[in-house]
Amino acid sequence: MSTGGSEPRPTRNERREAAREKARVLREEQKKRERRNKLLIQGGVVVAIIAVAALIGGLIFNSVRPEGPGPKNMASDGILMIGGDEGIQVVETTAIKAGGEPTPTVPDESGTVANIVVYLDYLCPFCGQFENTNSETMRTMVEQGAATLEIHPIAILTNKSAGTQYSLRAANAAACVAEKSPEAFFDFNSLMFQNQPEELSAGLTNDEIKDLAKQAGAASSVDSCIDDTRFKSWVQAATERALTQPIPNSDLASVTGTPTVLVNGKQYVGSLEDPAEFQAFVLQATGESYSESEATPTPTPTPEAG
Repeated sequence: MSTGGSEPRPTRNERREAAREKARVLREEQKKRERRNKLLIQGGVVVAIIAVAALIGGLIFNSVRPEGPGPKNMASDGILMIGGDEGIQVVETTAIKAGGEPTPTVPDESGTVANIVVYLDYLCPFCGQFENTNSETMRTMVEQGAATLEIHPIAILTNKSAGTQYSLRAANAAACVAEKSPEAFFDFNSLMFQNQPEELSAGLTNDEIKDLAKQAGAASSVDSCIDDTRFKSWVQAATERALTQPIPNSDLASVTGTPTVLVNGKQYVGSLEDPAEFQAFVLQATGESYSESEATPTPTPTPEAG
C-alpha cells in the first residue's frame, strides 16, 4: 500500500492555532463591518440634519422675506406722507408683487391741499439743493395739513459713484426704512441730503447709511435690509418706470432729470435755492386747483317722485 501522498494529521497545537487565527480573522471582519455601518449611520444622520436645517431655513426665510420685489408703503413707487394728530404720518400700503405694477396715488382734489410729489436721486446735487432749501417748509405744510408729500427715490446716477452704486444703495435704504420704519422716513430722507456725498465720489458706506437711519429713529431691522440690498430689483424697476412711463396725475411723459417736483400735477421749474419762490409756487398751484374745483358745477339733485 502506497503512503507517499498522505499528509500528517495536524497536532493539537496546530489545530488550536488555526482556530485562533480563524477567530482573529472573523473579529477583524466584524470590526470592519461595524466601522462601515457606523460611517453609514453617521452619514445618514448628517444628511437628515442638513435636510431638516434646510426645511427650517426655508420656513424662516419665507416668513421674513418681503411680500414682493417692492417694499411695503410704496405701492405707487413712492411713499405718501400726510398730516396727522401726531405729526407726519405715512399712508400704509401693501408691496408691489413680483411682476406687478405700481398703483398711482389718488390726489386730494379739494383744492385746499397741495399735493407735492418729488422724484429724487440721493447723489443728485440739485436734489440736495432743493431738499436742503425746502425740507423744513414741506415738513411744516404737511404737519399742518396744508400739503401731502410723496417722495419717489430713484437711481439714475448709479454709475456716478466710483463703482459703489451709491444711488442704488441709497434708494434701497430708503425703501428699507419705508417698509421697516415708515415713521422715520421723512427724517431719514432729510439726513441723507444733509450728509450728501459729492457726485463721482464713492458715496456713503452702508454703515454710514445705517447710522443715519438710526439717527432718524429707524429700527435695527433696517440694517440687514440695507446690507442685503433687498430692494435692488425694485429700485431698478421703479427707476425704469419713472424714465420711460407717463407720470401719474400730471401731463409729464416721463422724468427727464432730478429733482422732478410737482405740485397738484404742475411741474416746479423755479430756483432750487430760494424757499420763497417754491412757497409762492405751492400757493399758486393750490389756488388754481381751488378755482378749478369751485368752477366745477355741482350736480342738481334729482327731484323725488311725489
